[in-house]
Amino acid sequence: MSEKENAYPVNLLDTAFPMRGDLAKREPQWVEQWQKNKLYEKIREAHAHQPKFILHDGPPYANGEIHIGHAVNKILKDMIVKSRWLMGFDSVYVPGWDCHGMPIEIQIEKQFGKNLPTAEVQSKARAYAQVQIDKQKKDFERLGVLGDWNNPYLTMNYRNEADEIRALGKIWEKGYVFRGLKPVNWCFDCGSALAEAEVEYQDKTDTTVDVAFAFDDAQLPALAKAFGLNALPDKPGFTVIWTTTPWTLPANQALNVHPEVSYALVDAGDKLLILAKDRVETCLNEYGLEGKVIATCLGSQLENISFWHPLAKLDEGYRRLSPIYPAEYVTLDTGTGIVHSSPAYGEEDFKSCKAHGLSDKEILNPVMGNGVYASWLPLFANEFIWKANPKIVEALREAGSLLKDKTYTHSYMHCWRHKSPIIYRATSQWFASMDKKPSDGKASLRETALTGIENTEFFPAWGKQRLHSMIANRPDWTLSRQRQWGVPMAFLVHKESGEPHPRTLELLEEVAKRVEQGGIEAWQKLELSELIGDEASQYEKNRDTLDVWFDSGTTHWHVIRGSHRDQLYRLEAETAKGRLADLYLEGSDQHRGWFHSSLLTGSMLDGKPPYKALLTHGFTVDGQGRKMSKSVGNVIAPQQVADKLGAEIIRLWVASTDYSGEMTISDEILKRVVESYRRIRNTLRFLLANLADFDPSQHAMPADQWLEIDRYTVALASQLQNEVKASYQAYEFQPAVIRMLTFCSEDLGGFYLDILKDRLYTSAPDSPDRRAAQNALFHITKNLLKWIAPFLSFTAEEAWQALPHAANEKTKTSIFMEEFGNFPEINNAKDLLAKWNRIREIRSEVTKAIEIEREAGHVGSSLQAELVIKLPQPDFAILNSLGNDLRFVTITSSASVELHQEPLEIAVRASKYKKCGRCWHHTADVGSNAEHPDLCGRCISNLFASGEHRLFA
Repeated sequence: MSEKENAYPVNLLDTAFPMRGDLAKREPQWVEQWQKNKLYEKIREAHAHQPKFILHDGPPYANGEIHIGHAVNKILKDMIVKSRWLMGFDSVYVPGWDCHGMPIEIQIEKQFGKNLPTAEVQSKARAYAQVQIDKQKKDFERLGVLGDWNNPYLTMNYRNEADEIRALGKIWEKGYVFRGLKPVNWCFDCGSALAEAEVEYQDKTDTTVDVAFAFDDAQLPALAKAFGLNALPDKPGFTVIWTTTPWTLPANQALNVHPEVSYALVDAGDKLLILAKDRVETCLNEYGLEGKVIATCLGSQLENISFWHPLAKLDEGYRRLSPIYPAEYVTLDTGTGIVHSSPAYGEEDFKSCKAHGLSDKEILNPVMGNGVYASWLPLFANEFIWKANPKIVEALREAGSLLKDKTYTHSYMHCWRHKSPIIYRATSQWFASMDKKPSDGKASLRETALTGIENTEFFPAWGKQRLHSMIANRPDWTLSRQRQWGVPMAFLVHKESGEPHPRTLELLEEVAKRVEQGGIEAWQKLELSELIGDEASQYEKNRDTLDVWFDSGTTHWHVIRGSHRDQLYRLEAETAKGRLADLYLEGSDQHRGWFHSSLLTGSMLDGKPPYKALLTHGFTVDGQGRKMSKSVGNVIAPQQVADKLGAEIIRLWVASTDYSGEMTISDEILKRVVESYRRIRNTLRFLLANLADFDPSQHAMPADQWLEIDRYTVALASQLQNEVKASYQAYEFQPAVIRMLTFCSEDLGGFYLDILKDRLYTSAPDSPDRRAAQNALFHITKNLLKWIAPFLSFTAEEAWQALPHAANEKTKTSIFMEEFGNFPEINNAKDLLAKWNRIREIRSEVTKAIEIEREAGHVGSSLQAELVIKLPQPDFAILNSLGNDLRFVTITSSASVELHQEPLEIAVRASKYKKCGRCWHHTADVGSNAEHPDLCGRCISNLFASGEHRLFA
């Protein structure tokens, strides 16, 4: 109703909180105001003496625009930090960036060309990273994320680089670090080893070959004995292998069989073949041969019997024997049950050959870092391995060693940056040992890390098994990389022996001091004579850099207890030493990335994980479940959504989506989110408008003086607050948000506020009944804003400014300086909730009955209706207890109840009475007062006399 339609005043108020959010325009103003007022610092001060909660930021990489996945990550973190403020914690959020590594080097190569001097690469990379950070920082702040943006941590800050070298020194001192030859994931395009987290799998089509290794005449007696024969038939014989990587055959040095599998000696007419017994029939069919098994033996009986390299006939360089070594990893799923072993190009191969006495120097390693065979390799020198594959197949054919070749598509390792196939390649690298006992003789790194996982909380719970299996099965950690833009592994190694200097720990600290003053560039400029004097001629700098995962994996060391220790612990007597972060939060890929590397570094440095809990969120996909891709054209950029719809819409989408799995986003989904936002905003505007003349310091009333429906709704809100706090405590935002949306639309909009309008609008402005309603609304609004503040931060802050605060109360600058407050105690809340919940169920049936009559044209608005509700006990007693207030609950002009033994019956009829021009109720006393012929008696009393008084609604 409006005053234009009504000659008599009603209590229609206004609020500074507008109906239209105009988010895209207003949000940047809030960001600017928060920055100008140093809001984060003020919030920290407001919560200074409360328990600490540290969400440690997993650093995004300083390269490229932020995408919707970044937005999800940062908003989730922000929601947690803000909810912890409201739950009474000094919640800390220091944002950070990962700044070193190959992607930035690649950008420098693209812009300035390859083969730049190291000093120039480092200078340009540092400048490039800073530009990227400034761009990303602006976008993160635009999303409403609060944190220490004026003092983030950067892994390229000099102090962080220096402390990372100190962390390396610590794990060196503890005996975890060693140098050795070992196959590592190697990318030719990167020219470097890759971490486990940098490997992805894609389909690759290769040539597979079945290859014959000829019997050695000198080994024939031993071979016959293994098969239980006095002698072998007098014909050529071969052990047959199957491989998908012909390029590894030039480096073959052994053969592997399973010790407990039965192997068959097969007479195939003009030759003898050795195959796994269970693979004989399949293999012979593949080769187009017929044959019979003449003897069998276990694989273990073939140990150390040797066979000629399959290219031995073509070149003296291949005139060598390959011994058989038993190996448990051999399977019978495909192939011949016999595996060829090139220890330089396979983890299992390497372990097997090393276990049988092959030294590092004896391992053949012809593939160079660029993927080309070395010049000394016979037949295939200077060939790129993938191009050499068909030439190797032809050479095998020429040598008479090829039984079969065909193409085969299989899942194969690729570099996650270049999308190109990678190989295992034995290189001399620095490793952190997973299984070697540290110098104190305590548990190995693997054992310590697995114990740490048991002591960590996981959200969702499935993350525990995923991380456990990765740690349980992972190889030693390759710490070294062959890059220019990275923290140096600042070892001095002896030119002849390759051993680190005996004073390595002391020298690392000296280097760290210089890096702290001049960055990693100081290592490049350092003259060895400055450190070791006359010994300088005997030593050289180790040129490797640390794996970039070591950079971010040690941030608990060089940020929490290093560069940002004072900010984190400035108001605590306790030191930061040994403190764990309360939470690490990242995408599900970080079980193999940051969660993983942080666990390993924490286990080495402190004997425990650096976190108490891990939270994992899923990836974003479009409405059809596809990954976001520019080529597909389904990318939704957070910057564009913020500029068009507002960051609040992204935040509400994140909060109302189950983050534990894939998170679906599309234009259609965002439209629905916009509608949800409008409902919340409309609810807030109604609440704030009806509190515009309310002053908590003057109009506060004890809860027992409120009407029953007010007490019920506050009891309901108090119950919901407990649920919200429990959900926030467990990082379960979606159920809390859905419940809040339901509360706004159904509990408030569809019930309480709908009923309340009559009392708010038509009661005397200062009447106890109206003030009672405002008391309830004030407590509901004040707490509702706190519930939504973690995810609708701009809206909650804007509404908080429009909320009336007590004149004698010092108004806080921001809602984030507040805590969840307690609602007034409601006596007999349990009984009240049960009673009114039942009333609402009956009211729902009443509303349906009225709607049927409306559609039939028998009544107009519900206020034109008169009700007779017939129902049995105990429902009769419940409705009857409301007396005349029942009509306000049903929003009708008249409502009565009759005791009835049958189920609920509702009679609806149109009122024959005149409509009141002010409250629109149809009552018998409209027009009974000649001075106010358009008013009912209730409105006359509310306007000119003592006013009505209600008890229930």
